[in-house]
Amino acid sequence: MSAVINNVVSARGLRKGYKNKLALNGTDFDIPVGRIVGLIGPNGAGKTTALKAILGLIPFDGQLKVLGKDPRTQRDELMNDVCFIADVAVLPRWMKVKEAIEFVAGVHPRFDAAKCRRFLEGTQLTPGLRVREMSKGMIVQLHLALVMAIDAKLLVLDEPTLGLDILYRKQFYQRLLEDYFDEEKTILVTTHQVEEIEHILTDVMFIRDGKIVLNAPMDELGNRYAEVLVNADKLDAARGLKPIDERALPFGKTVMLFDGANPGQLALLGETRTPGLADLFVATMKGTYA
Repeated sequence: MSAVINNVVSARGLRKGYKNKLALNGTDFDIPVGRIVGLIGPNGAGKTTALKAILGLIPFDGQLKVLGKDPRTQRDELMNDVCFIADVAVLPRWMKVKEAIEFVAGVHPRFDAAKCRRFLEGTQLTPGLRVREMSKGMIVQLHLALVMAIDAKLLVLDEPTLGLDILYRKQFYQRLLEDYFDEEKTILVTTHQVEEIEHILTDVMFIRDGKIVLNAPMDELGNRYAEVLVNADKLDAARGLKPIDERALPFGKTVMLFDGANPGQLALLGETRTPGLADLFVATMKGTYA
């Protein structure tokens, strides 16, 4: 009987350098089973390097277990239970839809071709259509159908909807929720379109300069962070509570973001609300783009 694995991914002290820069700098994090985790950070923060380490694509220092295995030495075994979609579809342009299905059926032991065909029903992706005849949105649709038909325990998505219009992006995430995700599967996704994945995430990790600077379940963020539309006569009192960010709005209004402040004190300063993930990200990353 196989041992129960509580964390799909467990990382301690991950380090990976390129030339003069550390892409991962003593990075620690855990990803529990049955979660949808957003790994979010600016360009060059270490997102893709972390994913490559998890997928066993690069050497690195530190400890990393993925589904209880070391991706450096047990990658072939690990890939039976892991799927990956990047922003660049790798399907050959000459390939037909039916050939793509046959190919994946031949190389992956957990692929269900009938399930894949069901996912493609109602789309424009007919069996004889070639990749070169498809729009980028259609290629991503095919890619997602191929991956969703694999019974994997971990799905890794690296900027999966890059370059797609908003309709395709919304459809992509909706299908992921409806047709793929369950309590035995775990999804790790990186994206720059924070607002669009906010509603599907169970957990979020912000990465900056190769370190995880925020790692929390989404439902904890509302308890920890608060945004206040501060009344003009309360600015000094508000600044005394040490906001982590402050921005001016039209008509002399000021919005301040607080971490762990007393809700009763904040209510006296003005209208309070839970910040959106994008606002929280911008505040956390201030100075990164300097």
